[in-house]
Amino acid sequence: MNEPEPRTQRVIDARSLRGLAHPLRMHILEALRLDGPATSARLAERLGESTGTISWHLRHLAEHGFIEEELGRGTRRERWWRAQRAQNVLNTADFRHDPALRGTAAVYVQEILRQQFQHASEASAIEWTGDWLGVGSVSDWNTLRLTPDQLSALLRELFEVIERHTPAPDSEPGPDARPIVLQLQALPRKEPESR
Repeated sequence: MNEPEPRTQRVIDARSLRGLAHPLRMHILEALRLDGPATSARLAERLGESTGTISWHLRHLAEHGFIEEELGRGTRRERWWRAQRAQNVLNTADFRHDPALRGTAAVYVQEILRQQFQHASEASAIEWTGDWLGVGSVSDWNTLRLTPDQLSALLRELFEVIERHTPAPDSEPGPDARPIVLQLQALPRKEPESR
């Protein structure tokens, strides 16, 4: 059995963070990732925005390398856009010395969390039947006490497992395969004031 090729990663730097950390741009990128290539008109209809606004944000995302035009599709007036395949990685510690960038990183992280909550909420509201009934999970392990090194090691192992189950971009899914919402948040929690 062939191992899937690891997805390429793109580390978000200060310039690209400024280009991405806008709720509408993040919605556009998410729509292109989840639903595939689209035109500004289709995205405008889906997101409830004007075509001009969507087009402006599409150009901004393309300038920063998050999306690209799908060549050979559409016309001069109707351009199709697709998300880049790279996985975006943000290390908020990279921006700890710049208050403005810390705020921009916070906007990005908060929007990612909002999108993840929305995905989980929508998926949990569906009444699944057949083989899909009861196979999902919403779990919480809030009794862990780890050092930073232990948490990093745990996350590395979990990412390796997920990567092994991630199909190659050009592979054909099985006939009963569905898109899966898999989320992982591992965040330190502040200790209570009085112990």
